[in-house]
Amino acid sequence: MYKTYSMEIAGRTLKVIIGKVAAQANGAALMQYGDTTVLSTATASDKPRDGIDFFPLSVEYEEKLYAVGKIPGGFNKREGKASENAILTSRVIDRPMRPLFPKDYRNDVTLNNMVMSVDPQCRPELVAMLGASIATSISDIPFDGPCASTQVGIIDGEFVINPTQEQWKNSDLNLTVASTSEKVIMIEAGANEVPEAKMIEAIYLAHDENQKIIAFINQIVAEVGKKKHEYTSCAVPAELFEEMKKIVTPEEMETAVFTDEKQVREENIKAIQEKLEEAYAENEEWLPLIGEALYQYQKKTVRKMILKDHKRPDGREVTQIRPLAAEVDIIPRVHGSAMFTRGQTQICNVCTLAPLSEAQKIDGLDENEVSKRYMHHYNFPAYSVGETKVSRGPGRREIGHGALAERALIPVLPSVEEFPYAIRTVSETFESNGSTSMASTCSSCMSLMAAGVPIKKMVAGISCGLVTGDTDDDFILLTDIQGLEDFFGDMDFKVTGTTDGITAIQMDIKIHGLTRQIVEGAIARCREARLFIMDTCMKPAISEPRKEVGQYAPKIVQIQIDPAKIGDVVGQRGKVINTIIERTGVKIDITDDGAVSVCGVEKASMDEAVKMIQTIANDFEEGKIYEGEVVSIKEFGAFIEFAPGKEGMVHISKISKERINRIEDVLTLGDKVKVKCLGKDKMGRVSFALKNVEQ
Repeated sequence: MYKTYSMEIAGRTLKVIIGKVAAQANGAALMQYGDTTVLSTATASDKPRDGIDFFPLSVEYEEKLYAVGKIPGGFNKREGKASENAILTSRVIDRPMRPLFPKDYRNDVTLNNMVMSVDPQCRPELVAMLGASIATSISDIPFDGPCASTQVGIIDGEFVINPTQEQWKNSDLNLTVASTSEKVIMIEAGANEVPEAKMIEAIYLAHDENQKIIAFINQIVAEVGKKKHEYTSCAVPAELFEEMKKIVTPEEMETAVFTDEKQVREENIKAIQEKLEEAYAENEEWLPLIGEALYQYQKKTVRKMILKDHKRPDGREVTQIRPLAAEVDIIPRVHGSAMFTRGQTQICNVCTLAPLSEAQKIDGLDENEVSKRYMHHYNFPAYSVGETKVSRGPGRREIGHGALAERALIPVLPSVEEFPYAIRTVSETFESNGSTSMASTCSSCMSLMAAGVPIKKMVAGISCGLVTGDTDDDFILLTDIQGLEDFFGDMDFKVTGTTDGITAIQMDIKIHGLTRQIVEGAIARCREARLFIMDTCMKPAISEPRKEVGQYAPKIVQIQIDPAKIGDVVGQRGKVINTIIERTGVKIDITDDGAVSVCGVEKASMDEAVKMIQTIANDFEEGKIYEGEVVSIKEFGAFIEFAPGKEGMVHISKISKERINRIEDVLTLGDKVKVKCLGKDKMGRVSFALKNVEQ
C-alpha cells in the first residue's frame, strides 16, 4: 500500500508518492511537479567504511534522455557519463545536505535522483533537490533534516518563485536557496548585476517559501518515516585529546599552525604527527586515530584563536586581503592571457577566440539543442598544492569551479551582434591556498580584456569565511580565507560582481545554517573586498578591453545576404562554400537569416572571401565592372568565373576593339580579366564585354 501527498508550490502541484516503487532502498520518493517526474532514493551501508576519516556521501543526478523524447547520440545509443549540468546539480544537492548528517558517521550513503520525464514548466533540478531531502528524511539513515530548496528568478523586475525552464533562461537572476526550519544552509546564484539589497530580499523570499515545504515534508515523515538506525561512531575519544595535550601543548600547536607560509605549517604539523605516532607506537587502539585527532586538534586551536583573539593563522586582520598581484600578456602568441595572484593562490588564464561554429553543443534535458558560446574551464593540477598525482581529467570540483567563474562573467559579455565570436577561457591553477575559483574570475576578466573582448564592466570575486561560537551572536567573518581557514572554518561564501551588483554566488557551509545577520554581513564584506581588488590590483594591470583582437586571434567580418541566396553560396553538397574556403583559408558560418561570418587571420584572404560571397549572392548589375578568371574558351566566346559556381560569357565580338578570328589569340585559360556587365540579351542571358575595360 502506498501513500500520496501533495501541495501547491508557485501555482503548480507537487505530488510525492511513497511506498509504490524502490521498496528496497532505505528511503524512496517518486516525485511529480507538474509532469516532471523524478525518482529519488537514499541508501546506506550497514557498516562504516574502514580506514577513512570523512563521510562517504555520493549524490547522483541522472538525466535520462527519454524524459524529453530523445534518443542519445553517438554509436552506443545510451546515456554515458554525467553531463556538466548533472554534475552541477549533484553538487547543489550535496552541499546543503552533507552538513546535516552526523559528523562521526562513516557509513556509505548514496542519494540517487533519476529524471524520468520533464515538463518545461517545472525544472527537474528543483524536483530532485526536494526528492533527495524527502527520501533521506523518511529513511532510517541518521539525518538532521529535513531541508528544502526554492528557486527565484527576476522577470521584468519582479520576483518569480520556481521559474519555468524558459523563464530561467531569460531571468536576470538564477537563485537557488536551501533552508532548514531555522536557517539558510545553501545559496547558489547567477545574476545580471543584481544589487546586494535585492539579492538579500530574494534569498529570504526563498527561505520563507522553504518553510512551507519543510512543514509539508514533516507531515510525510510523521506518517511514513522510519526510525533512524543506530550506527558506530567514529568520533575521536575525548581522552585521546587530553593525552595529546600532554605531549603537544596548546601553545606548541599555536606556534605550529600560525604562519603565513603553507609549506612551513605543513612541515610543523608533520613533525608533530611523527612525535605523536612515536609516543603511541605501542597503543594499537589510538595509533590509527592519530591523523584524525591531530586534524581536530588543529581545528580547535585555529577556531579558538580566530574567534576569541581575532588572530588569523597568517597574522592578518579579519578584513585584510592577502598581497595582490596581476599582469597580462604573460603567454606569447595566445589570443589573451592574464595572471592573478592573491597570497599563495595563483591562477593563469588564457583566452581563445574562434568562429561561432565552434560554440559547444549540449545534448541534455532540453527540448531544443542548446549551445554555449562562452566556455570557462578550470584545471587543478596536483603540483599546485605540492602533491604528486597523475591527472585523470577534471573532477566534479574542477567542473564546479569552472562553472562558477563562467557564471560570474556571462552578464558582462558582449552580444553576438557586438562580438561574433565563440570564447573559451581556461584557468590553470599554478598555486593554491584558498579560493582559486575567485582568483579564476579575476584572471578570466583580465584575460578577456587583454584578448580584445569588449566586456561591459570589470568583474572580480572574493570569498568570505566564518567561525562560529556557541550562540548565534558569537561569530566572526573573515575576508579572503586561505585553505586552513576554509578547512577549519564553517563557511566558504563566494561572491562575484561588478561595481553595480552581484553576478554570482556560491555558498558552502559545514554547520546547520546561517542567520540573516551573517548572510548580510558576508555579502557586504565581499562587495567591499571585490571593489578593493579591482581598484588596487586589476585596473593597474589592464583598465579596459583592448580596442582590437590580438595579432594571432582570428578576425571576423560579418555581412548580410538575401536568405534566398544561401543555397547558391553553399552550393550542391557544400561544393561552392568549400571551394571558397580552400582558396582563401578562411572559415565561414551562415545562419538561416542570411548572416554570414567570415573568419580568418589575414585581411587579404578575408576580403577575397567576402568579395566572392557577395558576387555569388548578388545579381549582376548592368554597367558594373567585374573581375574573374577565364575558365573555358569556345569558338563563340570565353567563359569567365567571377566566384565559385558563378560564371558569365563574353561573346567573341565583345572581346577586342579589333576584329579577331581566334579567341586564343587574345585570351588563355587562367587569365585574370576585368569585364563590364552589358545587362541581359534578348534571350534573358547576362552578357559581358571585355573591350573598353581597362585591364
